[in-house]
Amino acid sequence: MDVIIIGAGNMARGIGYRLAAGGHSVTFADRTPAKAEALAEEIRKAQPAARIATSAPGGLYPAPVVVMALPFDAAREFAKANAEALAGKVVVDITNPLNATYDGLSVAPGTSAAEALAAALPKSKVVKAFNTTFAGPLANGAAGGQKLDVLIAGNDDDAKRTVIALVEDGGLNGIDAGPIERARQLEGLALLGITLQGPLGLGFQSAWKLVA
Repeated sequence: MDVIIIGAGNMARGIGYRLAAGGHSVTFADRTPAKAEALAEEIRKAQPAARIATSAPGGLYPAPVVVMALPFDAAREFAKANAEALAGKVVVDITNPLNATYDGLSVAPGTSAAEALAAALPKSKVVKAFNTTFAGPLANGAAGGQKLDVLIAGNDDDAKRTVIALVEDGGLNGIDAGPIERARQLEGLALLGITLQGPLGLGFQSAWKLVA
């Protein structure tokens, strides 16, 4: 499947590695083209069979899946500016709406970043995913020798199945956490994980694991 990742930061890197490992075609689009090309070249070298390309952001987004690997405020502005271009797409929201001091969420209680983006993209199928996973373990595909769990929320079942398939093709576990409203809990879980990194000396190499 063709996937466009908007952004070329750490999370774009981690997700790009997993998608490429799963045999999918990945295009990185970033406002700094050199940054996107450097990331694409890194993954090409690590996975010579990977189909990796770059594109300037803006205009048409021909791939059926678009991953917004951006901070929340930037993702919201991107969504508003590109709502028509993203119509009909599966749009993956990976954001955590952290406040300025990184000890709370900036969205109002009873809502989530994913719901805000879904409101800005009424013609798209917004799926929350990857927000509870850190970039380093994503690139490696595991943490502590354990396969990563990717918790997923959204209102369109077909869109969620598409994202789960991408996740599992990359060697991870995809878990359907329910409707888009569950993103409220997923963003809270991500915040907890972030706040524990310093006190526990985890270095952003930890992961949440559902065990039964």
